[in-house]
Amino acid sequence: MSRTSRIAGAVVGMVALAGSLAACGGDSLEKEKGGSGSSAGDGKKGSLVVGSASFTESKVLAELYAQILDDAGYSTSITTVKNRELYEPSLEKGEIDVVPEYAATIAEFLNAKVNGAKEAQAAPVASGDAAATVAALEKLAGPLGLKVLPAGKAVDQNAFAVSKEFAEKNNLTTLSDLGKSKIKVKIAAGDECEVRPFCAPGLKKTYGIDVTGIDPKGVGTPQSKQAVRDGKVQLVLTTTTDAVLDGLVFLEDDKKLQNADNVLPVLNAADAGAPEIAEALGKLTSALTTEDLAELNRKVDAERAKPTDVAKEYLESKGLIKK
Repeated sequence: MSRTSRIAGAVVGMVALAGSLAACGGDSLEKEKGGSGSSAGDGKKGSLVVGSASFTESKVLAELYAQILDDAGYSTSITTVKNRELYEPSLEKGEIDVVPEYAATIAEFLNAKVNGAKEAQAAPVASGDAAATVAALEKLAGPLGLKVLPAGKAVDQNAFAVSKEFAEKNNLTTLSDLGKSKIKVKIAAGDECEVRPFCAPGLKKTYGIDVTGIDPKGVGTPQSKQAVRDGKVQLVLTTTTDAVLDGLVFLEDDKKLQNADNVLPVLNAADAGAPEIAEALGKLTSALTTEDLAELNRKVDAERAKPTDVAKEYLESKGLIKK
């Protein structure tokens, strides 16, 4: 599943345990060897397995985690897992030691796992408040043997964009502005946008946006974005770490319709609970922004750079690892 599909799928499938959440796909574990993010440390502090989902952003984050832990003296390897239903239990068992996660998505996944899908759907724990979402996540994760580190500024969640021309013409900077404008809006997105609470229904309820229909060209696809540029639709659903906007601008989610999917590390508490690990990952979390993550994604997706290389360049540029 693509990164954009992960975000779109999480909005309604957050309580389903059968492949509707982030990083869904196959059902195999693939351990990667070599590269800057693999076994570069001297191993004096022990070995750590970093988990990665199969989409670009997760691969980049896993490399960032592995390389900064290497620099801190750990021997690391990266295991790619295409399905959260596999990698979360592996994290609990200690087969994987650390995974880059998204606060709201993993919180609702654990909510469903611990309390049952129906109960989780009736009483969600995630919201647009990052602190409250992380606090709820910590309560769910602790009894499972998982440790949640603080969330950072980087966030990958649903986002809506319009053309720069449309924004300037109608004086739009926020989704509230669009609602107040009373402009009729068609959205380029997946066809599920029509029923998902954080898409069309949420835009109508929270912002009063007059959504007249969905153009099912997909989430953040080139075709969806071009439809907005051509004026065939007014709004496109993509994600906050989409760096390939080309003539489009985000409208701020000023009433926090979207859940807080801030990036944060989740660890096996027994195997990776050392303060030194939290300290190393904390330096990265504090430095990484949404814009940084978008640019790293762009380099991999648009320039075909390797996640290993873009991670190394970023960490060195921020002084987070030695050159």
